[in-house]
Amino acid sequence: METRELRYFVAVAEELHFGRAAERLGIAQPPLSRAIQQLERRMGVALLERTSRAVHLTEAGSVLLREGRAALDSVDAAERRTRRAAASRPSLVLVTKAGASSELLAKLLDAYAAEPDAVDVEVVLCGVREQEQMLRNGRADVALLHRPHDSTVGLDAEELRTEQQVVLLPAGHPLSTRPHVRMAEIEALPDLPMARWPRADGSYPDGPGPEVRDHTQLIQLIALGRTLVVLPESVRTQLRDGIATVPVADAHEVTTVIAWPPHSRSRPLAHLIRVATRL
Repeated sequence: METRELRYFVAVAEELHFGRAAERLGIAQPPLSRAIQQLERRMGVALLERTSRAVHLTEAGSVLLREGRAALDSVDAAERRTRRAAASRPSLVLVTKAGASSELLAKLLDAYAAEPDAVDVEVVLCGVREQEQMLRNGRADVALLHRPHDSTVGLDAEELRTEQQVVLLPAGHPLSTRPHVRMAEIEALPDLPMARWPRADGSYPDGPGPEVRDHTQLIQLIALGRTLVVLPESVRTQLRDGIATVPVADAHEVTTVIAWPPHSRSRPLAHLIRVATRL
């Protein structure tokens, strides 16, 4: 199976329309249709159900869509990592969620920069759940991830810190003076719904709370009394006036890890990871 065929199939499977898929790929529709038919004949399975009105994925097609995306991501990641390895001046790209682990990140960068063999580290601050994707698709060499919110399946990782969680409330809220609260109390507040973060596919879970995309937006909505959120306790170092924090007794712990591709043989990356685990 060629990567070209996979790209063709993934485009059709995502668009569920040959015309739109052909336009997306920049090719004519007839050769695209022939390529998919040839792929089905060679594999001996039906990947698509076609009618005069619509295109649907078969069970086999759903599997190939999932596996094909992963395969294409791996090919693209290999190309990006290869180009970066050939750069005249070695460097690393570290990705982390904006507003997360800021104090730990600053200590890591300072400690690594003091090492005699340190290379330049480009820090990319991204949105919710984007750092894992950037690491897997080769846009980053290393990432700070947060379990259980981020998955480290298929990655190598070292644990750096485990911490409790706190609820962020508008200052002056009745719960803000409590020594601790429980999740049931937070979820039962009628006038302060929980903020909703995007899922990995970009969609949002159902609920009355506002949809949030980044840390700055979230903090402003909390200060305005529009929402609340439960976050690791290290967030306290970054808060503005008008926000109160209360420990949540039964919230799960959050573990910050430094993660990297398991096949990496980069000496600068290994050096950075050693510094991180020392911290």
